[in-house]
Amino acid sequence: MSTVVVGYVAKPEGEAALDRAVEEARLRGSSLVVVSSHRGGQEYDEGRAATAQAELDTVRARLESSGVPFTLRQTVRGFEPAEDLVAVAEEHSADLLVIGLRRRSPVGKLILGSQAQRVLLDAPCAVLAVKAGS
Repeated sequence: MSTVVVGYVAKPEGEAALDRAVEEARLRGSSLVVVSSHRGGQEYDEGRAATAQAELDTVRARLESSGVPFTLRQTVRGFEPAEDLVAVAEEHSADLLVIGLRRRSPVGKLILGSQAQRVLLDAPCAVLAVKAGS
């Protein structure tokens, strides 16, 4: 069975990516792997861990009613989200990787770098970039 991997964050762009990934998995007859990536470190305390788990529980409830076979993956490894997404796509020999995009200023791109660009350049499969509200 083929696989669609999606990067999920509990923000509008993450919700849009998840919705589209479910649609793509259904159209392709694929399974879905949802990746929620966190860098970890001192900022990732018990409160953030509990919030992340609650977000994944909400995603699980949504996916259970979708009829699409799925796996949830939460990573807290100190890697950038792009690295985690590419690694999971490679691990599952994914046919498609879905990411959400948000508009950023040129200065924001310069200072923070671009996770989306890293995914686009390093992914072992096709990448579908989805904007919130589309």
